[in-house]
Amino acid sequence: MLTVTDLPDDPAALKAMLITSEARNLRKDERIERLEKLVAAFRQAAFGRKSERRDPDQFDLALEDLETAIAAVHAEEEADSPDSRRAPKRRSVNRGSLPKHLPRIEEVIEPESLICSCGGCLHPIGEDVSERLDVIPARFRVIVPRRPKYACRSCTDGVVQASAPARLIQSGLPTEATIAHVLVSKYADHLPLYRQAQIMSRQGIDLDRSTLADWVGRAAFELRPVFDALIADLKRSAKLFMDETRAPVLDPGSGKTRTGYFWALARDDRPWNGGAPPGVAFTYAPGRGGQRAEQILQGFSGVLQVDGYAGYNRLIAPDRVGSQIRLAYCWAHARRKLVEVTRTGSVRGDNQGETQRQSG
Repeated sequence: MLTVTDLPDDPAALKAMLITSEARNLRKDERIERLEKLVAAFRQAAFGRKSERRDPDQFDLALEDLETAIAAVHAEEEADSPDSRRAPKRRSVNRGSLPKHLPRIEEVIEPESLICSCGGCLHPIGEDVSERLDVIPARFRVIVPRRPKYACRSCTDGVVQASAPARLIQSGLPTEATIAHVLVSKYADHLPLYRQAQIMSRQGIDLDRSTLADWVGRAAFELRPVFDALIADLKRSAKLFMDETRAPVLDPGSGKTRTGYFWALARDDRPWNGGAPPGVAFTYAPGRGGQRAEQILQGFSGVLQVDGYAGYNRLIAPDRVGSQIRLAYCWAHARRKLVEVTRTGSVRGDNQGETQRQSG
């Protein structure tokens, strides 16, 4: 807080300070109003009626905006406070919180002079150590393979040259690392190909989105045997998990999206120290009908853990021939209903009629 002694004696300087302070307060009022709106959106997304709740991704975006705005206000307050300029706020030490596998680059920051004001030499008595997270931005580079040709001066037996290394895309531009980067960015980080093309263009690499799509398609063809081998390995297990989740899919020509489903087939024996490694394979299907699960699980015999979706009952139908599957239902889903009964005395409807219709 400013005191009377901190105010300038010059009327013009005092007037300028008041104008600056008024403008700063106005900006703060606008930010406070924005924060209040974000808080209201946050509460609506978290606690509103189910039909009014926002998509989880939109919920995260609102939360990010809220946290960013709060940090900006705190930074402005720290910059405006005379106390913060005199004595910076002490922050918690983060040493040891970053992963140990990250390389450490030590920077020793020495004083400007190691000569004391009395003329003597300063000697170390300790040090303060902290850690900061740094990043090397992704850089594209060009690999230039050179294959020298050799010939003998004493005979004419021909020319010797190393064979050209195999490429994932014959005569293609990208290395395997570049294709892997595009795949991970698209499917793990949900970065569309057109945005990846924009990122590359900032470094002067002009690639059309269709070119990246061609890389992805060819990589998918090469990876298909890996997927088939993973599915086959999972089906040899005695116990598997299965679940399906919605995925919005573009509907060409309509300008809208339709609902598709990713079916996950998973194995995880780590809780009981099983010998099989964990694994999961995802299969896309345009629908949620029980026949999709039947197609994916063809050849599997064992225990299948699922939720209460009626479509899985098709797997244990009396007239089903072939592999024998036993269903083990999820205790978490059952416990959820028991908790609801304990709290409210009843269980809300779960559109079971629609679920039965989809199970065919």
